[in-house]
Amino acid sequence: PLWLGSVKSNIGHAQAAAGVAGVIKMVMALRNGTLPRTLHVDGPSPHVDWDAGAVRLLTEPVPWPETDGRPRRAGVSSFGVSGTNAHVIIEEAPAQEPSLAEPEETPDSNETLSSLPVPLPWPVSAKTDEALRSQASDLRRFITARPGVPLADVGFSLASGRSVFDHRAVVLAGDRDGFLDA
Repeated sequence: PLWLGSVKSNIGHAQAAAGVAGVIKMVMALRNGTLPRTLHVDGPSPHVDWDAGAVRLLTEPVPWPETDGRPRRAGVSSFGVSGTNAHVIIEEAPAQEPSLAEPEETPDSNETLSSLPVPLPWPVSAKTDEALRSQASDLRRFITARPGVPLADVGFSLASGRSVFDHRAVVLAGDRDGFLDA
């Protein structure tokens, strides 16, 4: 049968978020291999001829079996009060083959990062051009005083832990000496 469910019974009128809530519910159903029941519903509406087709209401959880190598799919519809209707079809992601390769070791800070597909970025920002140059100088002093600091960690901290201001620069390098020169 074509199984019919609703997220509205879980969270009520979600207005603009109803569609994305339905998508989340179906992604989780795909992940868990179970079609969840529709909450607060004891049985299908008597105003619909349920025997006329293969549509069934999800009043209980239903296992969602795998389908002979074909991906499982679900349709999610969202009907707005103004008459808008959005529909999306969600398809199960292909199964990933387990990797037999050993994980690569992270290079230490004194090795080059030339094995990376691109240079490592270090973003720097400040409120003025003068402050930007001062920030870059402070960064150079920091890594000069700490020769063992992991270069990727510095880049991560600069990108995720600092405020972004109007004056910006990015230092790109593949090794410690490249960062010091830049």
